[in-house]
Amino acid sequence: MAVLELRPEGLYCPAGDFHIDPWRPVERAVFTHAHADHARRGHARALAQRDALGVLRQRLGEMPIDGVDYGETRRIGGACVSLHPAGHVLGSAQVRVEVAGEVWVVTGDYKLDPDPTCAAFEPVRAHTLITESTFGLPVYRWAPARVLFDGIDAWWRANAEAGRASVVYAYAFGKAQRLLAGVDASIGPIVCHGAVETLNRCYREAGVPLPPTRLASAIADRGALSRALVIAPPSAQGSTWLRRFGEYSDAFASGWMQLRGARRRRGTDRGFVVSDHADWPGLLRAVRESGAQQVYVTHGQAASLARHLCELGLDARLFETRDFDAHFSGEGEEPAEGVAPAEVDTDPPRGLDPAPPVRIDAAPAGGADPASPMRVDAGPTVGVDPDPPAVDGSAPPGPLDPDARAAAGRSESVRRVSAHDAGPEAGDA
Repeated sequence: MAVLELRPEGLYCPAGDFHIDPWRPVERAVFTHAHADHARRGHARALAQRDALGVLRQRLGEMPIDGVDYGETRRIGGACVSLHPAGHVLGSAQVRVEVAGEVWVVTGDYKLDPDPTCAAFEPVRAHTLITESTFGLPVYRWAPARVLFDGIDAWWRANAEAGRASVVYAYAFGKAQRLLAGVDASIGPIVCHGAVETLNRCYREAGVPLPPTRLASAIADRGALSRALVIAPPSAQGSTWLRRFGEYSDAFASGWMQLRGARRRRGTDRGFVVSDHADWPGLLRAVRESGAQQVYVTHGQAASLARHLCELGLDARLFETRDFDAHFSGEGEEPAEGVAPAEVDTDPPRGLDPAPPVRIDAAPAGGADPASPMRVDAGPTVGVDPDPPAVDGSAPPGPLDPDARAAAGRSESVRRVSAHDAGPEAGDA
């Protein structure tokens, strides 16, 4: 039974008559989090995790939004809906939908790394999982948080001793606050761009502790500015706003900084690998711990992750949102981290009159025998560890289905699900 299906407006639950992170205005929306590529204006009403309400109202205005706690179940029509921590940003949630005993989970954006500014990711058991794959390639593996912030602190300290401000470009919602919570605030003053400071207030009102921050205009002592850590959105790079800091060293904070080419294109002195999305081991762990045997993969490097999951014996398919990602791509004027570091097309996407609704069904990928038991250790992609250690260093969990090790079913292809003709396959952006 298909609990969710893809409609022109986005992901839809027929039993509950609601959409999850819809692209177009609908009667009832369920938001996974408050980033602009997931929560949009124009809906008649919406549901979101309670901690996200401050940012949602600041960004969307007076839209009626009902807040619920993590784990609280709401009956919407014939569906039972609950929200569970995703670890992405403040108030981010996975959406669990149960209809007649069938459970589907939509992860939204998520990460498994520790982050003191939001509730930690919790695995949710499901029959079917719809997962993001922003960094769905084996090259993306994040360093431990302490290693990351020790590097940032050392760079800031060296700049302060040389009389240079340290400017970090980071997305204003989520990334900026994670940086603030992780750095050593004793090194010097911390200055935030106005776009960042507005969201800092939302975090503080939600009870998230952040170090003291100030606007640049509130600091008259230019000597203090020369020792400051400055957090600014990427749009500030090269702007006149930076002149007030005199000599400075700059850095870009993003998961894309894992690649030297991306660091070079950004044209900054440094690149720090900081992501609010799961890395490759985190994606595999989240899928494994969900227990799902059917997985839909969307956003970013979807084709790579789906192919690997098929090799592990899961029924994995592409859930294409490519044209919508290119248009609804992010944080106000900033492209979202989920959009690869390249030019983002700001024209309306072509082909927005999709074909009739496509049902996300339970048929197996690649003609696999639906009666065949699955196997999660069927064999790795070359050079990839299919069972990486857990993020917290503990032993990895066992297989999704303890009885599945008796068989060796493997899907040889990846099936694609799209609301319209999406063109090139997802993951090559």
